[in-house]
Amino acid sequence: MFFNFHDMTLIKSISGIRGTIGGKPDEGLTPPDIVRFITAYACFIKSQATDKKLNVVIGRDARISGVMVSNLVSGTLIGMGIDVLDIGLTTTPTVEMAVTDSASDGGIIITASHNPKQWNALKLLNSKGEFLSARDGEELMKIVESGNYSYVEVDKLGVYSVSDRYLLTHIDHILDIPLVDREAIKNAHFSVVVDAVNSTGGIAIPLLLEVLGVSTVHRLYCEPTGLFPHNPEPLPEHLSAICEEVVKQKADVGFVVDPDVDRLAIINEFGEPLGEEYTLVAVADYILQHKAGNTVSNLSSSQALKDITEKAGGNYFASAVGEVNVVEMMKKQHAVIGGEGNGGVIYPDLHYGRDALVGIALFLSYLAKSGKTCSTLRAGYPSYFISKNKIEFGPEIALDDILDKIAEQYKDHDISRIDGVKIHFDKSWVHLRKSNTEPIIRIYAESDMPEKADHLASKILNDFKEIINSI
Repeated sequence: MFFNFHDMTLIKSISGIRGTIGGKPDEGLTPPDIVRFITAYACFIKSQATDKKLNVVIGRDARISGVMVSNLVSGTLIGMGIDVLDIGLTTTPTVEMAVTDSASDGGIIITASHNPKQWNALKLLNSKGEFLSARDGEELMKIVESGNYSYVEVDKLGVYSVSDRYLLTHIDHILDIPLVDREAIKNAHFSVVVDAVNSTGGIAIPLLLEVLGVSTVHRLYCEPTGLFPHNPEPLPEHLSAICEEVVKQKADVGFVVDPDVDRLAIINEFGEPLGEEYTLVAVADYILQHKAGNTVSNLSSSQALKDITEKAGGNYFASAVGEVNVVEMMKKQHAVIGGEGNGGVIYPDLHYGRDALVGIALFLSYLAKSGKTCSTLRAGYPSYFISKNKIEFGPEIALDDILDKIAEQYKDHDISRIDGVKIHFDKSWVHLRKSNTEPIIRIYAESDMPEKADHLASKILNDFKEIINSI
């Protein structure tokens, strides 16, 4: 369900800036907004590393506005006296790894992830190739609002350089992972279908599959034109084309990624989605069989990960929503695997970032070594069903007050307020939270039957309506 009370096309947050291309400054993602935000970012990283010439890695997905935004980003950094290493059309995890591989001071990924083609955004990284912390993000926003900055003189301008080697370096790092078994994958003679939604996954994934030794690769929407052939969020309702193609080609598995390749959805041999929640579950199952330890996902992710972690003798921990929060919890709890239920796999032995490429390599290794099919693997996991809904509000609605009223209404249940409101029921839960990237409240409900999850979500939505009507 989606209530549209107003239209907002520019969203500034501690995680970056996101918006639709065009319009007036401060209403859409316009050149002045990009320049102002990148200038503040440059000031921020200068404050973190004084008395040295700084270097920042930039890369982009294939969306139509990418070149325009990239030119503004690189020009602004150069004007602030920062050297730019532009790795061009690439993936989010590749930029993250390039930051550390090149010993750079930060990174910027020009991508709006799963948003439609009219959107673009700036994902901001620190010197570890990880997203800025909440504290760092708040400091950056203060600089943005203050406008207190200046640009360098001509002799101190940054230097611009390009490189196309970092995707290959990323893949080489994946091949070095002991649990990635190229020999087993080669001997399995897999047939794989790839849907890369006409973005940079169309470059990266076929290349990865080739070096892994996959016998046959069927490419679907692998031209990086930025013209998305379907909604780019890899949800089951958007994946009919690849489901049909897997059946037609009699393939063993299908892989779908979002435009910047940090989310992975898997299609089984019958052309049926495993469900985005089960990407992380399957990869974690493989890791936990070889390396005992803890796991982490966010509060909106399936409890199936908790079940398989505890079965393997480890402990499961839930973080607030947001990759930076998952990573922080993974480090704190020394997790061997973690991520998000949206198909985001974080394998810390490689790097602390969601990475569809390492997810594919680990999943194919598991599939090959187990001798099972995708459907058989999936059948071995606890079955849960998530109902995902969202409500959009205008600025006149006090979202925190509504969440407080919901929490009060269900105070007799086990409630978590780490991030929004999560209410635990018997074999079910519902999580309500404000989005970090859109002016909405997300409502996720999970149960052991789809009807129960849908009923729980509907009940909470009705509670929302009653609270709104009473305001």
